[in-house]
Amino acid sequence: MPDASFQPSLALKEHMLEGHRVSLLEALLVFGVQSLNAELGRLKKDGFLIKKESVSMAKILRRINEVAVCKTPDQLPFREIMMTEYWISK
Repeated sequence: MPDASFQPSLALKEHMLEGHRVSLLEALLVFGVQSLNAELGRLKKDGFLIKKESVSMAKILRRINEVAVCKTPDQLPFREIMMTEYWISK
């Protein structure tokens, strides 16, 4: 039975406060956060400075596959697709 006390947005925030970067895919697949933009907006409203960088999808998939299994379709050029990752600036 799932842990009823798990709060996706809080888990995401704690992960980011530990210095980790997060993408839209990770927010959804790892934390269950359905709207990363809304969560980033809440963090900004709370006074956190959010930074972002464009990185390859391959980098994000490598991080996801440390905790879950995520495969791309064979024809998807995931090394060439650019995505955005976000982090809390210190």
